[in-house]
Amino acid sequence: MAQPGAEDRKPRSDEARSAFAPPGRGEGESATTSEFAVPEGLGVPAADTGPETTSEFAVPRGLEVPPQSTGPVGSAFSPPSTYSAGHAPPVFTPPSGIPAVRLTKDAPWQDRMRTMLRMSVTERPAPEPVQKTDGPAPAVPRVLDLTLRIGELLLAGGEGAEDVEAAMFAVCRSYGLDRCEPTVTFTLLSISYQPSLVDDPVSASRTVRRRGTDYTRLAAVYRLVDDLSDPEAAISLEEAYRRLAEIRRNRHPYPGWALTGASGLLAGAASVLVGGGLVVFVAAALGAMLGDRLAWLFAGRGLPEFYQFTVAAMPPAAIGVALTLAHVDVKASAVITGGLFALLPGRALVAGVQDGLTGFYITASARLLEVMYFFVGIVVGVLVVLYFGVKVGAQLDPDAALSPSGRPAVQLVASMLLSLTFAVLLQQERSTVLWVTLNGGVAWSVYGALHYPGGISPVASTAVAAGLVGLFGQVLSRYRFASALPYTTAAIGPLLPGSATYFGLLSIAQNHVDKGLVSLANAASLAMAIAIGVNLGSEISRLFLRVGFAGGRKAAKRTRGF
Repeated sequence: MAQPGAEDRKPRSDEARSAFAPPGRGEGESATTSEFAVPEGLGVPAADTGPETTSEFAVPRGLEVPPQSTGPVGSAFSPPSTYSAGHAPPVFTPPSGIPAVRLTKDAPWQDRMRTMLRMSVTERPAPEPVQKTDGPAPAVPRVLDLTLRIGELLLAGGEGAEDVEAAMFAVCRSYGLDRCEPTVTFTLLSISYQPSLVDDPVSASRTVRRRGTDYTRLAAVYRLVDDLSDPEAAISLEEAYRRLAEIRRNRHPYPGWALTGASGLLAGAASVLVGGGLVVFVAAALGAMLGDRLAWLFAGRGLPEFYQFTVAAMPPAAIGVALTLAHVDVKASAVITGGLFALLPGRALVAGVQDGLTGFYITASARLLEVMYFFVGIVVGVLVVLYFGVKVGAQLDPDAALSPSGRPAVQLVASMLLSLTFAVLLQQERSTVLWVTLNGGVAWSVYGALHYPGGISPVASTAVAAGLVGLFGQVLSRYRFASALPYTTAAIGPLLPGSATYFGLLSIAQNHVDKGLVSLANAASLAMAIAIGVNLGSEISRLFLRVGFAGGRKAAKRTRGF
């Protein structure tokens, strides 16, 4: 018989006796508790909010940060909400401080832009927009495109890389684009503009595929940049494009027959400069004109310039060999030397050395490599003719040094004629031909006075004469606010090493390789003296004339040698 409460005394199941069973809460419940249970009297009252179980990374009660209203999630490169592009805060101050810059309006724009290009971006002065228009500001891509087109004409015309960058920087600043960085190499122009430190940059580039010598077009581009940099002249972007299109459409100031005649007169003047007479003058002129026509023929067939220089060097050498075989009592060496004067790439050499001295090593290497190819082409053309001339019995003496001294008045006239015809070949403006002719006469007078009566070495005399050419050319360009190339390139014509080049090639053709290499090394030394002298004269003019900023030429320091 079952007793009352017997079912309460029944043994419980294993689940009922589990160690995780909750403790008894009242009478009649089991007193068995878990070993992890909180003893009575130490329990934490349950919170009103939130779940009972919390994480060890939870913020303690009372330290919660009140929620804030936030906008949509943006990029790390998005400008702050307090930033305005129109009222951008000033950039940070470098540890060395910001130098005081005085960009005077009287200084040429070339000097002002070159000064800022040699500075760091953080040290450049605030932008000064020059072109003020009534309508909205021009679009940035169009300004960059105009800048690249102007730089293309300058680089194609033979201007130095630093001067091209200065012109591009001037055009950008004229339309208020101050944070721009132009980059110039031998065949590639690029420019990037960044409105602010938090905005995306805009970049553009342009390739220079065709290059030609036309200093009239170069001067017109300089006038356009000068007008854009003038605060008194308000030139819209459309007007600048129109003027640039007119510059590109303009024809050369001298026709083809005038260029051929100038080439002949240049070779004749050069032959007289090294001691030739009237017969030599006529023979050198005929050889140079024939070589010029052959070069034009090859150019019309699309052959590279290497072969054009090769065929242009053959006729003067052939005429000199023919005069020797005919036993004509003239200096055949002067005929060949005069023909070489018309072909030596003095313009590209000066531009290449100038780029190297100003820190544009890639462009300088490309220009000097181009000069080397042209020179090798001339060497091949002359050597072929001299080799066959020696084989058929032409008596050419490599030790018969030319003697240009003894006729100073004739030499002076010949040097000025050489500079004048060189200016015509460079397609210079007629207003600059007289100045460069006088500059060439000064160059030869200084060289002759130092070398012949003074007994100074030809390399040192050439360097001093070329330095004066660069100095006077820079002064004349400042006076006319134009490029210095039209006043210096043709003036170095009388100093080119034509005779040293010829005698070196003749010695090689007669198997006197050692003597020929020495003569060619002398010619290379004279060429480098010309290029360095021209650049040094230009730098001296900038050193003593007012450039427009305090502290000397501190901005020219780039690497300190490491």
